[in-house]
Amino acid sequence: MAGGSAGWVVGWRGSRGGLAISLSICVPAYNAAGTLATTMRSILDQDADFELLVLDNASTDGTGDVARGFDDPRVRVHRNERVLPIGDNWNRAVEISSGELVKVVCADDILMPGTLQAQLDLMRDDEIALSSTKFDVIDEVGEVEDSGLGLPGLVGAQSVLSLMRAIVRHGPAEFGPTAAAMFRRRDFQRVGGFRGDLVFPMDVDLFARVCESGAFYGMPDVSAAWRNSSFNLCSRTSTVSKLTEQARFHHRLGREYPELVARGDVIAGDLRLVRQALQRLQIRTMAILRRRPDLLR
Repeated sequence: MAGGSAGWVVGWRGSRGGLAISLSICVPAYNAAGTLATTMRSILDQDADFELLVLDNASTDGTGDVARGFDDPRVRVHRNERVLPIGDNWNRAVEISSGELVKVVCADDILMPGTLQAQLDLMRDDEIALSSTKFDVIDEVGEVEDSGLGLPGLVGAQSVLSLMRAIVRHGPAEFGPTAAAMFRRRDFQRVGGFRGDLVFPMDVDLFARVCESGAFYGMPDVSAAWRNSSFNLCSRTSTVSKLTEQARFHHRLGREYPELVARGDVIAGDLRLVRQALQRLQIRTMAILRRRPDLLR
């Protein structure tokens, strides 16, 4: 197991009585041997101080060997004895890390060079519960497919009301990947961590709840890239499952936070999902007709 300090301290002083603030970057990994090295290099190349906690979820493809192959004192590698559900695995990764600030990076996503320190500097403001940035989409080999996405109407300082409404109306995919966000451990613990019953919106569900404690700040720069690949969980999840989970998610936020999420917001979210379902149906119908033109005769 790779060694490392249990509490790396970033190279500046926080706002709370001059005390230093530590950062953990958590990478929950399951059968990610093909992409993990690229992800870890993108993190370790950052010009900031942190611990990098990799949690191998009982992988069978050598994921742990890849992680342990990095001879860097900032790296800590742990392995589960059995495969945990994704929500439990992500929660355990955060729980066994040590930083007061936390960033979770999926094992196939990357951080852009030189972007971490700017987010750390922003989080010196103790009034900010969560910060996130725009993001790029890359393909399986790392080529950029799209750039500057995310944070619809959420650049700059935002209230929890603005964040909740944007998430419900635009959906979790429009917000951005987990790797773009940074939050505080105390808020994570207060809300009970990730809720794994709804996998697709699990990260954005956490982000909405932690912002009960403070402001959200959307940074205009791109700090992370989400990998659009055939092997990640999002790509392997059916459209029906993702749309169903999104509907359950924003209806749940409406029930839990009626003072923040209005009925009109929930209806707008429902209409967005209907449009997405119809667009998907149109695409599938056209694909079938291209293969079977005789159906039009």
